[in-house]
This record gives sequence, structure tokens and C-alpha cells, in this order.
Amino acid sequence: MDARARAADSAARLLADGRPDWNPDVDDVLVVRAVRDETHDVRTFVLAPRNPARFRYLPGQFITLDIEIGGETINRCYTLSSTPTRPDAVSITVKRVPGGPVSNFLHDTLKPGSTLRAVGPMGDFSCFEPGNGATRYLFLSGGSGITPLMSMSRAFHDLAEPRDIVFVHAARSPADIIFRDELELMARNQPGHFRFAPVCETDSPMQPWHGLRGRLNLGLLNHIAPDYKEREIFVCGPSPFMAAVRSMLKEAGFDMSRHHEESFNFEELAAAEPEVAAEVVVAEAKEAARAPQPAPEAVPAPEPVPASAPPAPEPAAPAVVYKVSFAKSGRTIECSSDMFVLDAARRAGVRLPSSCSKGLCGTCKSKLVSGEVEMKHQGGIRQREIDAGMRLLCCSKPRSDLVVDR
Repeated sequence: MDARARAADSAARLLADGRPDWNPDVDDVLVVRAVRDETHDVRTFVLAPRNPARFRYLPGQFITLDIEIGGETINRCYTLSSTPTRPDAVSITVKRVPGGPVSNFLHDTLKPGSTLRAVGPMGDFSCFEPGNGATRYLFLSGGSGITPLMSMSRAFHDLAEPRDIVFVHAARSPADIIFRDELELMARNQPGHFRFAPVCETDSPMQPWHGLRGRLNLGLLNHIAPDYKEREIFVCGPSPFMAAVRSMLKEAGFDMSRHHEESFNFEELAAAEPEVAAEVVVAEAKEAARAPQPAPEAVPAPEPVPASAPPAPEPAAPAVVYKVSFAKSGRTIECSSDMFVLDAARRAGVRLPSSCSKGLCGTCKSKLVSGEVEMKHQGGIRQREIDAGMRLLCCSKPRSDLVVDR
């Protein structure tokens, strides 16, 4: 069989009927099929199963990668920029972060034929969630936070669904607008239904910007989408962007039950951009201070207890305090039986990888060397990993003294 015949046979096999759904519990290896440059520091990696299979997920969901770097496994969540309407492969779009170990590893190492281990897709940031019957949307993205909103936009475009979407993307310069050509094509293909409005802070070298300029604010939003209060709003981007949008919408009187957001990992942001992380802390503190505090409730006088009343229930047993030792760092902390190990570690100043903090993404997955925990997760760990002694620290409470391989 010559090369052309083999290529045709390979492509036909990928489109054959009867392909199963991809199941990471059976085979969690994904093969890099293509690497595409989106901007000077953003790349898309197209991933497919080793054996033909199809992906089922909601636009906006993410996968968690298990990445081996320097002999250590690091877990990272990446939102899929692909759409389930093209189910034979998934894509992640990654910005190179200065000093970021994972993003630099992916950019410098991955090429067609490389393999990664993954779990997912999962997550609840999607306008395709059951029960969401909106017909008018406002998508607000900043930087590489464009990926889940791109996934949703691609799905609506492929399905030719009549949705009224205004897509606002904030970028540093025109050279930093991710997916610009494709989003402009979507707008041309869906006149009256899809509008793309990029906003840039500055010009690019040799590429002046003649469009909307500055940082997203209420004046710009009113100019772009004067009917924004009538739309369902989905937001994704760096934490300062998210905090600014939340504050802006609240001050404008927007119904925040129609506001949905997905954020990046704060620990990565703090490591890569400490000055930005400091802004986040200040912004969140201000927001907490502005939040209305409930009035203290009056405490009624105790009512007399009839002689025939049943005895009062026994008070709950006090929490037990256990020791948690981290084998690699040499740190030992205390953690009560009613607290998650990750929360106790944070309070004690122990830095551990984490992202969702609700048992979903798998970023905090760690080997439990000894001890017992009560873990209630939401899909961020495989059964075979549990059997091998792995646990998610964000949703695990100690039931004895622990030794964790961190």
C-alpha cells in the first residue's frame, strides 16, 4: 500500500461508524495531532485519542492534564476551545506565561505525535447547561479567557442556531487578539445574530488600532451593547478583569443571577504577575467591604420546657485535631476533622497546587502516604487513582494523622 493509500485509510478509520465515546478511565492518553500559532505567544494544541473515539462534552468545559515535568507530575486545567459539534478531537489554547513551568513546557515541547494524559471533560460554565433557555447573550472575555466563549460561539455557529450574541474581547493590542480571523468570519456568516467587538488598550508595532480602545468600562459597554441588561452574560478572563466586570455590572444594577463567570488559577497568576495578583486581593477586599451585611438576629428568651418534653439532643462531638505532614517540604500542620486539608494548608502558609477547590478539576491531587481521609469529589479523580492512594486535598477531611507526598 503506497503512502497516499495509507493516509486515506487512516482518515477513513477516524470517521468510521461505531466509534465509542472517549473514556479516560479506559485510556487516558491523548495524542497531539496539530500545533497552531494563534498569536505570538498563544498556541492551540489539537488532541485526539490513540484509538478512534468521540468526545462528548458541553461547550465551555475543561480537561485536566497530567503533565510530567522534571520527574514530577503536575495537574493543570485547560478549558477546551474546540466545540463538541466536531467530536473527533479537542483543542486547548495556551498562552505562554513568563516563568510558567507548564505553559512553557507545552509551547517548547509538544509537537505532532506527542502524548499527554488527561481526564474530563468537566465543568459547569456553559450556556448549554440544561435549563438555560436564553436567546440573547453577551460574552465578555479578557486575554486567553476567550477559550470557553469561543467553544460556545463555535457550537452555535456550527449548529446554525438563531441566537443573538455580542462577543466583546479585551486584548492588549491588535496582535494579541486570539481567534480574530475566525470570529470576524463568524460575524460575516451570521449577520444580525453574531457581533464581534474587540477592545484594545494600545497599538501593535507596525499595526495601529482604529477600533474600540481602552479598558472595558460601562461607557464602552453601553456603546457596544446598550441592551446588555436584557442579555445573559458569560465572563472569563484574568482575575482583575473578572473583578472589574463584576463591580461594573453590580453598580449598573444588572441582575447578577444572569451573570456567569469562569476564572483562571489564582496561584499561577500570583507567581507570574505578582503586581496583578495584588490588584486582585485589593479588588476582592473592596467588593467584600461593599457587600451588605445581614443585621444581627434577636435572640429570643428560652421557652420553658414542659415536663413531658423529650430530652434535648446530644451536642455534636467536638472536632478532632490531627497532624498533617508533607513529606517533601518537611512541613507539619494541624487540621481539624471538620476542615479540608487544602484549607488548613493555606491557613498555615503551605503552598499547594489547586484550582477549583471543589473536587472537580484534579489540580490538588496528591499521594496519601499514610492515614485516612473522608473525600467527597465531583469527578476530578479516577477510581484507579483512588485505589493507588491518590486523594484530592480540596475535598478531603482527615480521619487520622496524615502523611502527604508533597
